[in-house]
Amino acid sequence: MDRFEEMRVFIRIAERQSFTRASDDLQIPRATVTNLMKRMEQRLGARLLERTTRSVRLTHDGEAYYRRCVRLIADMEEAEGSFSNIAPKGLLRVNLQGTLARHFVVPALPAFLARFPDIELTIGEDDRLVDLVREGIDCVLRAGNLQDSSMVGRRVAQLPQVTVASPAYLEAYGEPADPSALSTHRAVNYLSSATGKPVPLEFRIDGRDTATYLPSTVSVTGADLYTGSAVAGLGIVQVPQYRVMSELASGRLKIILAEFPPPPMPVSVLYPQNRQLSSRVRVFAQWLRDIFEAAGAQTGSR
Repeated sequence: MDRFEEMRVFIRIAERQSFTRASDDLQIPRATVTNLMKRMEQRLGARLLERTTRSVRLTHDGEAYYRRCVRLIADMEEAEGSFSNIAPKGLLRVNLQGTLARHFVVPALPAFLARFPDIELTIGEDDRLVDLVREGIDCVLRAGNLQDSSMVGRRVAQLPQVTVASPAYLEAYGEPADPSALSTHRAVNYLSSATGKPVPLEFRIDGRDTATYLPSTVSVTGADLYTGSAVAGLGIVQVPQYRVMSELASGRLKIILAEFPPPPMPVSVLYPQNRQLSSRVRVFAQWLRDIFEAAGAQTGSR
């Protein structure tokens, strides 16, 4: 194993804080990983890792060496990518927001894998804040504004949103003519995974986006629960329009306050700020942008 491959193994151990998880990620026997680190520490004459029964942590020397290894590997990959047309290959771990994955990403995956047959995808589904480095994830796809300053976002779409409620709700509370009439209404509150607080309803009034908080008897943390609660008549919600097309077509939900639309919801690929984009992440991010643009009639990303 050459020095650069050794560095990749060391980086993965440091980020995953585990020999076992690193060996699983890299598909290298656990004993090989252990022996490699012993040889590396002996060669450098420094202890890089503190090992306990529960975790592995970098020593002071290890932190300094880790930063240099990350820069060297990034520079090498960038240099190789500049002078070759080698197709990206290897394991790519991604985490996708569920409704986006099911509606846009998964149906188009066969074409991506046919184009890049040497990439092996591992896909997780979540809508929470993810520690990409510690969990060994290369990138995530999320809807909403970027909350974590430690990550870089590459925007791939802007999703038009609508304000909706069920016929049963509107029969009980009346249909508001404008946002000022919402004082007697209630919402289904969506709790932010970043803050744990309700996300306000937003309306464009006289060219400005205005946040409105309504009382609620139900608060949720999942996209499907959010839509389902609106269908059940529990309150007003704001959602990307693609997500409620079938409910609108069947009459289970109705668009209200159409003259005061909420701002579009950004969709972004996020990856760690201090990490150079690998060719795998780069082509996956560009492919995501392409599939959202291809669905421009629904996403408004054109």
